[in-house]
Amino acid sequence: MTTRDATGLLPRIGETPVIDASGDRSAGDWAALLAYGAITWPWLLKGLSGGSEAQRRHLLHRLDLPADALPNLGSWKADAGLLTLIVDHILANRPRLVVEFGTGASTLVIARALQKAGGGRLISFEQHADFVDATRRWLSDHGLEADLRAVPLRPSPDGWPGLWYAHGPLPHDIDMMLIDGPPWTIHPLTRGAAASLFDHIAPGGTLFLDDAARPGERIVARRWRKARPDFDFRMWKGGTKGTLIATRR
Repeated sequence: MTTRDATGLLPRIGETPVIDASGDRSAGDWAALLAYGAITWPWLLKGLSGGSEAQRRHLLHRLDLPADALPNLGSWKADAGLLTLIVDHILANRPRLVVEFGTGASTLVIARALQKAGGGRLISFEQHADFVDATRRWLSDHGLEADLRAVPLRPSPDGWPGLWYAHGPLPHDIDMMLIDGPPWTIHPLTRGAAASLFDHIAPGGTLFLDDAARPGERIVARRWRKARPDFDFRMWKGGTKGTLIATRR
């Protein structure tokens, strides 16, 4: 959930479309948000840099993109470290189907990396239609395409707190999945609901969870590890915010 423009410290929440919910947070949700917010701010501040300018230039050079193709990384955007990790994975593994949650800079990078790797399909979900429209124009500026879908959020499945994307049916042969939404300000554990799609990941397929060093995502990772012994999990610390990598056996 990002654009090519500069962004603030916190993600956009007020205009998030939600279905099948009253819109009112429970006292427990507010307590979790306040408690995690009090200990999450160091990771938020660390993520403001978005990586070094040298990392960004090197990434753009590898992708044969112009110097201004990825301005204003950082804040709640994917950082240069994560984007480089994604490019490395795509060029090495050549996934045929990639699904991401949270449209923006990563969408541009994935689409271009797939193009350089010989092709592949990208489906990207985002809750804000104007972000989808802006990203579609952004990709078009660089001769790229992806299946961008604006969908509302709904109460998370499988007992997870917070909200998850109303994405509808998805194929069961996903080679790569990137989880970069919804934002933690909905609920610190809201991305845990991505577990509902683990069976859609193909054997040998890989999931990337951004912001995995944050307290909420660390708890999500522990629960995933216990629930899914058929995945190999590891933490990658090459970026500013940490990335959990899960590969299905």
